[in-house]
Amino acid sequence: MIKDLPQNIVKDIGIAVALEKESAETKLWYVYLINLKTQPIENVLVTSKGYGEKNGTAVKTSILRHMFPIVEGKSYKLIEPIDEQTFGLNNEYWLSFYIGKDIFDKKFIFLPESIVDLNFIRLPILNKVGVMIL
Repeated sequence: MIKDLPQNIVKDIGIAVALEKESAETKLWYVYLINLKTQPIENVLVTSKGYGEKNGTAVKTSILRHMFPIVEGKSYKLIEPIDEQTFGLNNEYWLSFYIGKDIFDKKFIFLPESIVDLNFIRLPILNKVGVMIL
């Protein structure tokens, strides 16, 4: 039964949106997976999608899938670039990975307008400015 399954809670793993470059005309943003653990995570799968409303119309982006065989401890992986026009949507990243034989998964959602200067921090390991969800 479901109650008999272990509760594999994801800790020390974050998804971050980081500002890469900024010019007078545009800003370049990337999404990263940050492993704050000392141990590696394996068979990492990240799916991403955006959804919400824009100008009173329901909007959905494509679902993208990213696979990483291993993400070493205290390191990061680039997931994808993200367009600033999607910041008004829910940007969802669903992460699944293994530690040994145990599987873990967690959904990270950047809510509309949460990727703003007010929420910026210095991202650990990555050492860039951005927004992170743990």
